[in-house]
Amino acid sequence: MLKPGGRFAVSDVVVNGEVPAAVRRSMELWIGCIAGAMAHDEYRSKLAAAGFESVEVEPTRVYRTADARQFLAAEGIDVDAIVPEIDGKFMSAFIRA
Repeated sequence: MLKPGGRFAVSDVVVNGEVPAAVRRSMELWIGCIAGAMAHDEYRSKLAAAGFESVEVEPTRVYRTADARQFLAAEGIDVDAIVPEIDGKFMSAFIRA
């Protein structure tokens, strides 16, 4: 339990925007920790609801389609067709509150 005025800080994977379920499942295979990735707005909301203030989500690495192209193609996914749905939507971030 945090004391009043305490701080929260983690490094996690977050999602920026909607991602189709089929694409998300394939991305989960590539980035193991993405299975429970929350949208950054949801992260902010949940921390605010828990009483945290000044919630920040600071991206540290934005994953591009090129990072997963070989893997996704090996899974039988038409990478060029899904670029608009996934490019830049997954990111590592520092979350502070």
